[in-house]
Amino acid sequence: MYGADAGFCVRADSPRGPPTIDDAIKKSADLQQVANTVWTLICGMLVFWMNAGFATLEAGLCRRKNSVHILAKNFIVFAVSSIAFWVAGFGMMFGASVIGGKTPDGGGAAFAGFLGWAPMFPGLTGDGANYPALSWTNVPEGVKFFFQLVFAGTAATIVSGAVAERTKFNAFMIFSFVLVALIYPITGHWIWGNGWLANLSSAPFHDFAGSTVVHSVGGWAALAGVIIIGPRIGKYTAEGKANTIPGHNMGLAALGCLILWLGWFGFNPGSTMTANLMIGHIAVTTNTAAAFGAVTATIVAWVVLGKPDFGMILNGGLAGLVGITASCAVVSVASAAIIGTIAGGLVVFSVLFFDKLKLDDPVGALSVHLVCGVFGTICVGLFANPEIIPLQVTDVYVKPGLFFGGGATQLIAQLIGIGAVGATVLVASLITWVILKVTIGVRVSATEEIEGLDVGEHGMEGYPGFALDTAGEKDHTLAPGTAKGTLATA
Repeated sequence: MYGADAGFCVRADSPRGPPTIDDAIKKSADLQQVANTVWTLICGMLVFWMNAGFATLEAGLCRRKNSVHILAKNFIVFAVSSIAFWVAGFGMMFGASVIGGKTPDGGGAAFAGFLGWAPMFPGLTGDGANYPALSWTNVPEGVKFFFQLVFAGTAATIVSGAVAERTKFNAFMIFSFVLVALIYPITGHWIWGNGWLANLSSAPFHDFAGSTVVHSVGGWAALAGVIIIGPRIGKYTAEGKANTIPGHNMGLAALGCLILWLGWFGFNPGSTMTANLMIGHIAVTTNTAAAFGAVTATIVAWVVLGKPDFGMILNGGLAGLVGITASCAVVSVASAAIIGTIAGGLVVFSVLFFDKLKLDDPVGALSVHLVCGVFGTICVGLFANPEIIPLQVTDVYVKPGLFFGGGATQLIAQLIGIGAVGATVLVASLITWVILKVTIGVRVSATEEIEGLDVGEHGMEGYPGFALDTAGEKDHTLAPGTAKGTLATA
């Protein structure tokens, strides 16, 4: 015999009796936790898949003689990041503050902290007590780690494209480990680890999904590498003019960009780490910014360069995605369109600007991730909408932006965070690259660079057995005075 009450079927002779309201509440909470866990894991897997996007995008935008090297770096960087984040990065980023932190009774320093700490080599099966900064979400500890790991890996991957076609494989591996184990978690703790930027007295610094924490951190680290390693052979003439070095496969690049666009629907909506009602809004703002970024970059490139350069179009879409990442949960769809539009135009001029500075970035990573990461972070202080902020199911501490009646309070907090994170990451990365340069070296030999890093570094070709298209694949002698003298475009 069975009885029914409140929608539950129970045995009539059950010693527990009919379910109570408390039982229903617990069951609902359990179901919500399962939904949160599944949602966060799926989004984490989408972000992991972005590694494939970075790999194919970078390989397509670089020359065929370096394709194996590009793919190898993008593969190994996530493996290195996984080890670094497990050993130290996760605990330093989300553990309780050990430098400048408040004591449990509220005493201690007036700021939340500069550095967190939790046990190294974590088992990741606990109740999350070692990671108080993530206590706001009820997903299991291992899920928290995995989701944050794929973000850390993204920051390291950004560096790969900016230093492509001339960097030693071992130097890149070591730098990636240092970035994810030490540099990334320190600045990440300030923002997502309930550190001092998250506790500014006027207004907390806000970065919902990582315009600063992930993208500009990767961008600053990449800038340091570009400065120390220097440009590719033949990229600039003695007069400072930039020579075009075209990518070998724009189909690969387009596929990579589309994979990244897809992955961003895990990156931004997944940052709720909760299956709540805001994920739809976040997905729409994310897509809107990407669309407007791509179209704007197309138009701007057409006007400025005379052609709708496909590389600029791809980077325009990515610029919109990076630009919306910090504010995707607190701005309207219309504001997302404006943010994407500005980012799409900004990335075109930024690429040209870095070339004038002789900062050689083969894939435009500095323009997409650093410049648009900074811009996107500023946008929180401009476009945060008081009608959108209260819709958050999870706690979001952000004040209305300048354009929505909030004054400059939030904008100032954003600028403080941008300056603090940028200076710290740039200096730490410069030191790391310099140490690598004077010890093991960071750049391949001129012979290896001209021959191609596939053979010089890995002893294989990316396209064995394929005949070269001799049109545009020969070595080119440049004007007298050109650095290194010869440029191989194959």
